Amino acid sequence: MTTLAYTPISEIDAFHAQLDATFRSGKLQSIPFRKYLLLQIGYMLKDNTQEIVDALHKDLGKPDLETHALEIGPMYNEISDTYAHLEEWSKPTKPPFSLLFQPLRRVVYKQGKGVCLIIGPFNYPISMCVGPIISAIAAGNTVMFKPSEATPAMSALFAEMFPKYVDSSVLRVVNGGIAETSKLLELTWGHILFTGSGRVGRVVATAAGKTLSPVTLELGGKTPVFIDPSCDLETTTRRLLWGKVTNSGQTCVAPDYVLVPRHFQETFIEALKKTHDSFYPQGPFAPNAMGKMINEQAFKRVSGLLEKTRGTVVFGGQVDEATKAIAPTVVKDVSFDDPLMSEEIFGPLLPVIPIDTLEEGIAFVNKREYPLTVYVFSTDSTFKAKIIKSTISGSIVMNETLWQAGCDGIPFGGIGPSGTGFHNGKYGFDTFTHFRASLDSPSWVDILLKLRYPPYTATKIKRSGLVFWGLPGKRPTGPPSATAGSRPYKKWIMVFVALVLAGALRKGNLLGVRKLL
Repeated sequence: MTTLAYTPISEIDAFHAQLDATFRSGKLQSIPFRKYLLLQIGYMLKDNTQEIVDALHKDLGKPDLETHALEIGPMYNEISDTYAHLEEWSKPTKPPFSLLFQPLRRVVYKQGKGVCLIIGPFNYPISMCVGPIISAIAAGNTVMFKPSEATPAMSALFAEMFPKYVDSSVLRVVNGGIAETSKLLELTWGHILFTGSGRVGRVVATAAGKTLSPVTLELGGKTPVFIDPSCDLETTTRRLLWGKVTNSGQTCVAPDYVLVPRHFQETFIEALKKTHDSFYPQGPFAPNAMGKMINEQAFKRVSGLLEKTRGTVVFGGQVDEATKAIAPTVVKDVSFDDPLMSEEIFGPLLPVIPIDTLEEGIAFVNKREYPLTVYVFSTDSTFKAKIIKSTISGSIVMNETLWQAGCDGIPFGGIGPSGTGFHNGKYGFDTFTHFRASLDSPSWVDILLKLRYPPYTATKIKRSGLVFWGLPGKRPTGPPSATAGSRPYKKWIMVFVALVLAGALRKGNLLGVRKLL
């Protein structure tokens, strides 16, 4: 396996200049060329599947299935979706008809932003790195890619693979640590996408502000799980525990803690224990059963949280410092101020907090920073609707975990401290796209808008009022009532009138229509 070599800092400026020259040459304006690059990336993954599996096993202890199902497989979907829709996404668009502005021939062109910097995380080096690269190239940009130094085997493999499939004038891999990343952040970028911790995200955002480089931050936070006793308990515990233990809990959208009705805690715990035993018949430390913590620092941090908890460990709790492995661990009777609640866990520990009312749980979640996701397990539509309306998060997911990070057709991103901006599919393409507004105004428009030119007169001011729309309604007399706007009968009246008109027109009974009106 290739050894990780850091990129000389002295070469970074030249790499950036080369990528900028390629972008300015217009080479990536060609959609066929972009589609060619997408296929090249796809076949890079296909041709090197075993090498990727081996690298991620070495760095993270990832079971083979997790690499295939959550890393490589989703990228095939991302490439296929982008490839199929690239012409459609890239076409100039025209806004809806406007009586006032239609003569100005309004068009929105889709253009690349320039050289984009993608700073990848350690936990999902393929899906959270290659995914944004696909979007950036599809949008017509060149890319500087900085993988995580915490995954030396995978980062070295990136540096080896990419130049064989994508020309270095289009994409460059820069390996390194703080010094190399700091140098990258001194430069101006068409767009920066960073995935990682909030602490480093603040550093990236500060640096981006100095160069006025637009930035997307995919961060994390403490993701709550609301449990309703009406849930399908067997399915709930399977999906919840899977979402927690995947990648040893090192997932930004992993369930972080559970809020469960106090009277239902023991029933829930018993079902969770049964699911755990079915997942690991030979124990969680069996070969290829689950991964490990990324490094010694992460191992000590998470195991330290476990040592400090004042809750009761129901099952799990085993740690192996030599392999940096921590068993899936459920802790019940956790209080709101327990050490396990002091920070994002980012490991296979699951605190269970008993609550007396749903309102108590919602209030606790709302006192904290906006999470990347809120999970709800319930079959009660009223229960789900209350949480949807009463909380704010990057996403809200009912009766499932993790899949929202790579699900077709929806954006993936946070809000506030859990991130800013989004990516995934069309949303990723739009993130790396400059929407360039355009007007093409003919000379005859001045017949209508000649009043804009000096000298300004009272007559012109009066006439200018004829150009613009009036306000959309009468002056309000006060705030609307709680039921305002809820008049479904009006819709049915309109449907009835439309049907009568349609029937009359089909019979040619215009006289009847006139009489009706």
